[in-house]
Order: sequence, then C-alpha cells, then structure tokens
Amino acid sequence: MKKILLATLILATFFGGRASAQNPNPAGAPTPGAPTTATAAPGATPAPPAPVGRKKRIAIFDFDYATVQTVSAAAFGTNVDVGKGITDLLVKYLVQDGTYSVIERQALDKIVSEQNFSNSDRANPNSAAKIGKLLGVDAIIVGAVTQFGNDTKTTNVGGAGGGFGGFGVGGFSHKNTKAIVNIDARIVDIDTAEILGVAEGHGESSRSSTGLLGGGGHWGGFGGGGVDFGNSDFQQTILGEAVKASVEQMSAGLIADNTKLQVRTIVVSGLVAAVDGGQIVLNVGAKSGVKVGDQLSIDRITKTIKDPATGAVLRQMTTPVGVVKVTDVDDVSAVCSPISGTGFKVGDAAKTVTQ
Repeated sequence: MKKILLATLILATFFGGRASAQNPNPAGAPTPGAPTTATAAPGATPAPPAPVGRKKRIAIFDFDYATVQTVSAAAFGTNVDVGKGITDLLVKYLVQDGTYSVIERQALDKIVSEQNFSNSDRANPNSAAKIGKLLGVDAIIVGAVTQFGNDTKTTNVGGAGGGFGGFGVGGFSHKNTKAIVNIDARIVDIDTAEILGVAEGHGESSRSSTGLLGGGGHWGGFGGGGVDFGNSDFQQTILGEAVKASVEQMSAGLIADNTKLQVRTIVVSGLVAAVDGGQIVLNVGAKSGVKVGDQLSIDRITKTIKDPATGAVLRQMTTPVGVVKVTDVDDVSAVCSPISGTGFKVGDAAKTVTQ
C-alpha cells in the first residue's frame, strides 16, 4: 500500500511540473512584453480630465454696403440693408460650425448704440477695436459688400420700368440673367487694431428666362429695411444662390484663420471706491477689461514692503475679504454685489484674472 501511495505522489509531482513549464503565467498575469493597464487602488480618486480652454470669442459688425447701395435698392425696389443680411447669414454659419463663440447681436447692438457707432464706422478697424474691448471679445470681424447683383461695377440703374443694368429684376426677365456677389472680411485685434486675417467670398449664379429675384417661389422676405438672406425661398433665386455661395466661402476662410487669434487673458487690478448698502463700486470699468458677470477677489492691504534704498514698493501683504460679482459696468467704474465675505471698505484691493 505504501508503494502505491509513493508511486501516485511521484506521478502527480511529474505532471504538475510539466503543466507549470507549459504555462509559466498564472491566470490573470500579464504576458511578458504585452501592454498593461494600470488599475487604481480601491478608494483612490481618479485623475481629473485635462482642462479645455474656452472658444475664441468674436463679434461681427454689420457689413458696409455703401458702394452697392444703389444697385441693391434697384434689385429689391427699396433700400435694403444688405450688409446686415450678409452679417446675419455669416453668424448663422459660424455658430453652426462651432469654432468660435459669437457674441449675440443684442449685446453688440446695445454697445454700438451707447457709443454712437455710425454706419460709416462699420468697416473701421479702430472703431471696431474700441467696441471689442467693451464687449470683452478676442477679436472683431468687419467687412464690406463690394459687388452685389451683376457683373459690372458701373451699372446704369433703370427707371420706373424696374431695369437693373442689363439684367432682369423681379418679373422682368432677359434671356440670360447673371448675379455676382463679392464680399470681404477682416479679423481685427481689439488691442492694437491690427488686421490679423482676411477672408473673401465670391458667389455667382446664372439662369435663363428669369430675373435676379425670380425662381424663388413667392419670396418677399424684406421690409422695413431688413432682409432675411437665410430664407429658403430667397436662396432659390439667382441672387440668393450667389449670396449663399459667397458667404459660405468667406465663412470657411474665417474658420481657417482661427489660429491667428489668441485667447485674451485679462488681469484687472483696482480699488473699492465706495460701499453703498449691498453694492460695492470699483474704480475700474470696461476700459480696463471689466465686463458684467466677472468675479473679483477683494483683499485688504495690511502692510506695504518698500525697498529701503529706493523707496519703491516691493510687495503688499494682504488678507482676503471676500468675492464680488460685476452687475453693471461703464468705461471707468463697475458696480458689484457680494458673493462671499463682509465688511468691504473703501481702499480694499480688487483683482481678477479672466479669459
């Protein structure tokens, strides 16, 4: 019996050793040379995702259309702001693309009105830069409509018959009708008024036996000086096809130029000028980069360290007082409401770093 048990033990040892030699890696162990995946220890906090920077923020001024105003009025039968129509269509395409964050027209119109911005300023980089700072954007886009409606720049507008150069308008048709729209845009740095990038758009369409505004069903989408160039019926007309093609081409150029813009980092430093009930007034405003919604930390200066040789201030020691949020702003001051902290005093330091 002892001999049988001994033989069984020897055989088990022999075959067990062979199995280990054929499979050197125990179950669950990685194969040598194979990639491995690190596993966090139970209860460990996973690493936070890498921060993503904000989109570059732009505002778009209504395009200047002074050079084509006569021919566009002949085409529509009334003075239509085709510059605004071009701008609205451009905004639509840029918002759909998502590369830029585009400031809402309502905010832009408010600032433009407050600054007495005239139509003649539409393509002025210096005026654009000033408005851009008040809006807190990274760049402003200005542009102009340089050709609208036909293939000659020196067009004789017809009289009561509605003639439009050599091309049909509305219900007046000629054998071959051709529309051409040319536009250009410039990206303006709001700090220097430098032109960072340019983009052009060219669109043309031709059709026989119809007019510039023919072929668009019952389109009549203008009135009160405005026009909806995004209207599907208008975009089926010869003129609408040319407008659409030119704006699409220009928007592609502006999107490609996004690398020429830098996300602005604004450092604002000021002082509390007044404390009135629940409102804190600062001595810095839009000219310094402050905008509604910004949050600023308020600190109290407890000690000023000066260079004993020159008297120059080396450092100011401070203690935190609280945080305030901007609710209203003008060029040189800002009104804030407290978010945290109490006991704000005149002379307290206000600071923020925003993008």
